[in-house]
Amino acid sequence: MSKKILLLGLIILITIFVTGCFSALSTPDLAPVDEIDILMLESFPIQINVIARGNLPDPCTEISEVIKEREGNTFFIIIKTCRSTGFCIQVLAPFEEIISLDVLGLPAGTYTVDVNGVQGTFDFEIDNIISL
Repeated sequence: MSKKILLLGLIILITIFVTGCFSALSTPDLAPVDEIDILMLESFPIQINVIARGNLPDPCTEISEVIKEREGNTFFIIIKTCRSTGFCIQVLAPFEEIISLDVLGLPAGTYTVDVNGVQGTFDFEIDNIISL
């Protein structure tokens, strides 16, 4: 009887340990962006690249996904990170991510870019439309 209880207790402990490890295999978060640069490439139609710079909390954290959305005249860019579990040296890891925006067909005007809360603007003096 005591072997069965001991075995059952051991199984419960292993289950709790394994479940805890699997849920902590990776931790999604937003990349801490310190600054952005908006580059207007000299071409027509105009192309826009956004360079986001910041520091990841450690070398075990990496960029996992970049999501781009536009609402009206605002481009929202979300840079997500993922960190695997385990021991990792606690030193900042600089990153630079270059993101191209889909600006073809946009009319002249002022546009805002928001990358994880850091904002900048750019202006189109003419419509960014190819006429045939």
